[in-house]
Amino acid sequence: MIPSRAFRLSAASAAVLALSVFATACGDTKDSNDSSGGSAAASTTADSGKANPNAPIKKGIKVVQIPKQLGNPYEDTEDNGTKAAIQAVGGTFTRKGPTDAGASTQVPIIQSTIQQKPDAIIIAGNDPDAVAPALKQAAAKGIKVVTQDSDVAKDARTVFINQATVQTIGADEVKILSEQIGGKGDIAILSATANAPNQNSWIKVMKSELKKPEYSGMKLVKVAYGDDDDQKSFQETQGLLSAYPNLKGIISPTTVGISAAARYLSKSPKKGKVALTGLGTPNQMRKFVKDGTVKEFGLWNPADVGYLGGYAAAALVSGQITGAEGETFKAGKLGSRTIGKDGEIILGPLTRFNADNIDKFDF
Repeated sequence: MIPSRAFRLSAASAAVLALSVFATACGDTKDSNDSSGGSAAASTTADSGKANPNAPIKKGIKVVQIPKQLGNPYEDTEDNGTKAAIQAVGGTFTRKGPTDAGASTQVPIIQSTIQQKPDAIIIAGNDPDAVAPALKQAAAKGIKVVTQDSDVAKDARTVFINQATVQTIGADEVKILSEQIGGKGDIAILSATANAPNQNSWIKVMKSELKKPEYSGMKLVKVAYGDDDDQKSFQETQGLLSAYPNLKGIISPTTVGISAAARYLSKSPKKGKVALTGLGTPNQMRKFVKDGTVKEFGLWNPADVGYLGGYAAAALVSGQITGAEGETFKAGKLGSRTIGKDGEIILGPLTRFNADNIDKFDF
């Protein structure tokens, strides 16, 4: 694993969204074979049985968090939110992740986690299908599966914590860039990995939005992939500016990509001439906003994505919800939440960050 989504968040509410201390658990990438066999499935879209919203939270729940990759500041922040939620309900939190965001690097971690018999797995998927068989094995063993930030195949998890609706994220990214370039010129997208389900969903919406009459003056010339790697994203930015000398703007809907692109642009003759927007954190982008490299970008609070995921997992394990549409549960400081279609739970709207408000946020 949001907006116009009116993009509003006050300084007061930002304070409520304070981040928890960073998790220190190390990753586990060793393979472990599951004797149950890879064909064990059974849909987990909605667990069998009836929900009891008044059921108490199970004592001492054990939750394993599997991020896209270790060492990613965004993932670290998001998972700290999960840790805060699990600790708040008296559970045990363990974090295990790969060192790169490859399509299948999470699979052996899932398989080894199954052997530890946790109550729930919370995962941000690197690929919607590659991890599905292993997650179905986990579900067959009675382990609840929650996805957050980046979804997997719907029959391989019970609920999905989405930052915002796919439509509004993609649409607002195009709108922000259009405002900065006057609705005219060649543009490019700098994405994460080619298989990232959230990235691809947003890009699909962006392409659809660009077909609208109000964006007829904008032309998408390239979708580049930095693989959520800082150096590759930096190099891809350089490549875009070299290959398309008339480029007017870049959208990078990934925190790694937008910061790497901003770093390159800040030292380039194209600074102030090529607009850059996307999804980034205030702390990583503050200097680029203040030096004029970036005018405006957006994001949700990643710690709250993880926090909501932690409470959803606790509610599932405790029988408060089964994953069915319309069920509700309490998510600590985030209040009551309702499960939507296909087990999707929406966090809330994006916030636009610019020179006028960026110093009001700290994450």
